[in-house]
Amino acid sequence: MLRNTSIIDKYVKLAESANASIMVDGDTIHIVAKPEYIPGLAGKLFNEFKCVHRTCVATDERPLNGFFSLTHLFTDDSNGFYVALKTYLEGDKPRAPSIIEQVPAADWCEMEARDLVGIEFEGRSAYRLVLPPGWPSDVYPLRKDFQYDKRPSILPVSEKITITEESSTVPVGPYHPALHEPEYFELYVEGEKVVDVKYRGFHVHRGIEKLGESRMTYQQVNFLAERICGICGFEHSTCYALAVEKAAKLDVPERAQFIRSIILEVERLHSHLLWLGVAFHLVGYDAGFMHMWRIREKVMYLSEYLTGSRKTYGINLVGGVRKDINEEKKPKILETLDTLEKEFKELVGIATSVPQVKRRLTGTGILPREDAVKLGVEGPVARASGVDRDARRDLPYAAYKHVSFKVPVYTEGDNMARTLVRVDEVFESISMIKQLLDQMPKGPIRLEEFDIPPGKIGVQVVEAPRGGDIHFVVTGEGKPYRWRVRAPTYNNIPALRVMLRDQPLADAPLTIASIDPCFSCTDRVVVIREDGSVYKLSLVEGVKL
Repeated sequence: MLRNTSIIDKYVKLAESANASIMVDGDTIHIVAKPEYIPGLAGKLFNEFKCVHRTCVATDERPLNGFFSLTHLFTDDSNGFYVALKTYLEGDKPRAPSIIEQVPAADWCEMEARDLVGIEFEGRSAYRLVLPPGWPSDVYPLRKDFQYDKRPSILPVSEKITITEESSTVPVGPYHPALHEPEYFELYVEGEKVVDVKYRGFHVHRGIEKLGESRMTYQQVNFLAERICGICGFEHSTCYALAVEKAAKLDVPERAQFIRSIILEVERLHSHLLWLGVAFHLVGYDAGFMHMWRIREKVMYLSEYLTGSRKTYGINLVGGVRKDINEEKKPKILETLDTLEKEFKELVGIATSVPQVKRRLTGTGILPREDAVKLGVEGPVARASGVDRDARRDLPYAAYKHVSFKVPVYTEGDNMARTLVRVDEVFESISMIKQLLDQMPKGPIRLEEFDIPPGKIGVQVVEAPRGGDIHFVVTGEGKPYRWRVRAPTYNNIPALRVMLRDQPLADAPLTIASIDPCFSCTDRVVVIREDGSVYKLSLVEGVKL
């Protein structure tokens, strides 16, 4: 308590230095300041307090108070706090100072706020990130006066490959050769060496936040959140549920939190085994690929045994879970985990010692720790670059406070380090599931009756296989007033420019895959014409990395 008081005093003094208001609500410190103070406060949080900038949220609060708002979300991982730095902006012409000079990681979220809510940022160059160039300049989809089913007229514009005299251009996309998701990279090469990169994504932005705020109930959003990603959907639905429960101050049954943690770790096992198989395929080691996916089938079986589905489980609700794990299932779960652990240990020992695999992974795609911190990268990408951060330990949620586990950290920052982090995490996840099964308390698995008052704020990070998912909720009447989602790939993609530069062209597909990108997680609007046909958006300008 003394330690927490001392820490909170530090934040109080920071707020007082900018004549800002401050409120502590549970594990979240809310600071509200005038716009002109935001860059200075953000800089101190990032550079002096060593907080992590997770994302920013633009909200149309005009129906409530006549203003827009902008909230930068930080986490103080050393002390277990969330920090929400908020400012109000004029309702007729919202302008905010940019913080990218102080916090480079805020680049994309500022441009997303500009695209979707119409916030103009001062002190930086602006570009379109999410919306296509042909989108009308005065239409902002996340403003409250924009109807979710409105389809503005868009003028498609074609993009041309950038040609320069200094280097050759190699386009990669619009589909990754191994990951089968839409993304577009332009690699500029001199000889066999990559000298620069341009990325363009957001081809499949699905407007999920707008749907959640417009036509769905609190409980329905759980199932929408799970469909953000086909690999780590349960991470998203858990993150959403925890954010709403935090806002409403719901005391969720402990047994439900244990079940959530077990399924979260099962999902991590599936994700890491899938990625390891893809990585071996990309380096030409297809025996490793097939055996890894053979082992992965045991996790798919386990998922079906526990939830009834191999993927997209649909068991999360605000207030708990829909499906119990009874005592009769435990022996089968433990038997499956033991077999999985034995086979994985044997396979990964062989695979990581294959000379060709070692040569392709070692010393390629290096991300130095300094850049990892500056760009706010997440998950195994961060931990492979020496950033010791894991929300399960630092910002504990669900039942993680009841289990012991190691957070694997490597300092090499290369493709091998990112591989080894995931290998180590497979063993840790198996251990955690066993601990959780052993300690699982008896009792109900969900709350039967509860209220969610409007106007409350909840923010939650869940450590997904690719890194921290973050969900931010402002409660409304029967549904979220504002729901902001940020997936870890959103923060990891900008680091690829560092990782690919001065590297051999042949390693580019592997290095791109090494962040385990999920473009659907990151993109979340497909444009559909009134006759029901879908067309691809074309772009004239790529995004500066």
